[in-house]
Amino acid sequence: MKKLFVFTIFSSLFVPSLHAQTDELEVDVAGDTLTVFVPRTNPHLQCEDTCSHTHGIDLSHYQGQVFWETVGDNTKMAYVYLKATEGGDRTDATFERNIELAHRHGLKVGSYHFYRPLTDQKKQLENFMAQCRPNEQDLIPMIDIESTGGLSTDVFCDSLFYFLDLVEEAYRQKPLLYTGRNFYNKHLQGKVDDYKLMIAMYTDEAPVLADGRDYTLWQYTAKGRIVGINGYVDKSRFMGHHHLRELRFRK
Repeated sequence: MKKLFVFTIFSSLFVPSLHAQTDELEVDVAGDTLTVFVPRTNPHLQCEDTCSHTHGIDLSHYQGQVFWETVGDNTKMAYVYLKATEGGDRTDATFERNIELAHRHGLKVGSYHFYRPLTDQKKQLENFMAQCRPNEQDLIPMIDIESTGGLSTDVFCDSLFYFLDLVEEAYRQKPLLYTGRNFYNKHLQGKVDDYKLMIAMYTDEAPVLADGRDYTLWQYTAKGRIVGINGYVDKSRFMGHHHLRELRFRK
């Protein structure tokens, strides 16, 4: 049997360990059986490995204990949004530890609140402000909007906009809004044009909103992997001409 080594230049992924980086195939050529070694596709490649956008993550207690010294060494991740609070009385059990260590290991940090439409807005603001302290923030606050609480769109929006006004007054800047593409199209389209958006949609192609508006960040997966975090993690990236400096917290 003849052996033929077929080499393809494949960027910096090539390392001089042939059998670790190739698959062995037997092919028939003019009556001779040849063994062909072809480059193996890397199954662990993720979006941040293949593009030049600025990437980050968001975390909560669901990720458990995070090894921040390892995450900090992953230079592909420039920022992190940490869950601080939910509704009027819930705080994330990992927030204090996460914000301290994320800062220590070099990430730009922001905090987010999961909005509950049926909970008193002032109580929610007080809960958020007790955790999201201005002197600890690199990035503007983010409000996670995923449910109408069973309210009609109009009543829900009245509730939400009152809360957003309270947040803006307290922090002297508009928050970033996080929501899914479908939720935006159904409930928020044309109503939040003055706000920066992070849009969640887990597809290969970036989402297009029904009104065609621009948005700042795309959360492209809820099943990302990073060394230093057990299990899945949400990953996002900046879109087009947008940059991290647009989210800088003004102190």
